[in-house]
Amino acid sequence: MDLRVLNYFLTVAREKTISKAALTLHVSQPTLSKQLQDLENELGVQLFKRGNREITLTEEGIYLQNRGKEILDLVNLTTNNLQNTEVISGDIMIGSGETHSFQFLSVILNNLMTQYPDLKVHLYSGNADDIKEKIDTGLLDFGLIIDPVEKQKYEYMRLPLSDQWGILVNKKHALANKKCIYPSDLITLPLIISNQSLVDNQLSEWLGGNLNKFNIVGTYNLLYNASLLVKEGNIAALCIDGVINTKESSLIFIPFEPLLTANTNIIWKKKQTFSNAAKIFLKSILSENA
Repeated sequence: MDLRVLNYFLTVAREKTISKAALTLHVSQPTLSKQLQDLENELGVQLFKRGNREITLTEEGIYLQNRGKEILDLVNLTTNNLQNTEVISGDIMIGSGETHSFQFLSVILNNLMTQYPDLKVHLYSGNADDIKEKIDTGLLDFGLIIDPVEKQKYEYMRLPLSDQWGILVNKKHALANKKCIYPSDLITLPLIISNQSLVDNQLSEWLGGNLNKFNIVGTYNLLYNASLLVKEGNIAALCIDGVINTKESSLIFIPFEPLLTANTNIIWKKKQTFSNAAKIFLKSILSENA
């Protein structure tokens, strides 16, 4: 697939009309229409539904739009890093779950950006499953995740910080006055938990090995929206401390007992070829944590 034609397709998908896309791309409408028709013929699928006023995407078109953006982002990142090999510049792509341990990296990143003004940092927020997928495809250089780490697949460095598990409830909740939470406290309560696969194993073990006996009413990807759900009702969110600022809110975090903590790790793909920018970042975190 020609990258130029892929860019044409993405522009039409964004602008929703051939005429607007042609103006943006500085090509004629007949040329653009032919390129799109050739692309559909090459792929053997229909990408657009052509209406009277706007073009809409088929399911195949939506899939190509999502993957096409990732492809062009990766091409642009690779090109930029190749063109900046003599000085410390270029892009560092970092994904992170919700953890206060990111503070460790933020100090390093701020120092690097002060020292190397041409260096740029791009942050992606997601759970561990999202982050590992993007590391695998080359869209991220590094990921910050809590234990466990798939050691056969990733290089990693454990950070000198850990996260503490507990529940998030509103201050009117029946458990709000407790100093700590035992598994037996949660048996009948409606619970919402993280949807990332490896976290389930940790929580399941702490809860006695069987999540099915608990009233799990939902899952969350990132905690902020889940905290709004908790704020308005009787639901408790199983989560780590420090993600939501409870000091000036109607929410309260209560730690688990027995204590359940998780180590935090910076991970990267084995045998990864880094840009100069990513190399200097890795060197900095290794020396900082030595």
